[in-house]
Amino acid sequence: MPGGSSASSGGSSGSAGVSGLSSAGADAASPAADSDAGAKAPRGAKIAAAAVNQASVWNIANLLTMLRLVLVPGFVALMLADGGYDPAWRAFAWAAFAVAMITDLFDGHLARTYDLVTDFGKIADPIADKAIMGAALICLSVLGDLPWWVTIVILGRELGITLMRFVVIRYGVIPASRGGKLKTLVQGVAVGMYVLALTGWLATLRFWVMGAAVVLTVVTGLDYVRQAIVLRRQGIAERKAATEETEA
Repeated sequence: MPGGSSASSGGSSGSAGVSGLSSAGADAASPAADSDAGAKAPRGAKIAAAAVNQASVWNIANLLTMLRLVLVPGFVALMLADGGYDPAWRAFAWAAFAVAMITDLFDGHLARTYDLVTDFGKIADPIADKAIMGAALICLSVLGDLPWWVTIVILGRELGITLMRFVVIRYGVIPASRGGKLKTLVQGVAVGMYVLALTGWLATLRFWVMGAAVVLTVVTGLDYVRQAIVLRRQGIAERKAATEETEA
């Protein structure tokens, strides 16, 4: 264990340094020192390992994920403030939504690049993603700015694909496609434009951007379903082949 190795090496180095500068009596004492260090190592190692595991949860990637989770209730409060139609409050809500979407771009990248992946992050990251997008869509539909069918299609797709990933994970992992990443970007832009109190040609533009987001949502969702079916068939075939080879 890491702590045990450190203690043993530290004790050996200290004994070697003393033996080079002192008498044979010091050499005779070094085994006892090494023995004491070895006896204390397991407990120290456990404490050190626990400290590392505890600290790893509080890395920058997880902190960004936690920030997104905290922003969800704040976003809802700003979105519905003063009846939900005040341009100033909607601008503040947009700022909270924008921060959440921007941190979504960075936390996963940081976790993979700097080896900060944790069990907490694996669970909390997708929850934070769905929570902020779901909150925005539901608020917009409640206020009458966005048809409910759009909210149902987008959220239904997101939740359905997430559940499907868990179902087929025994056969393998479905990687995020370029289409999926483009869908996330367009969804974020479209919802952000609806959160703002836009008028004129910008209000018309956001309608078409949301239309593109819905199309990408459906198309990429169907592609993920296709990938899941192929992955499942391959997994079943490989297991069957392995079973037949074992029996033979």
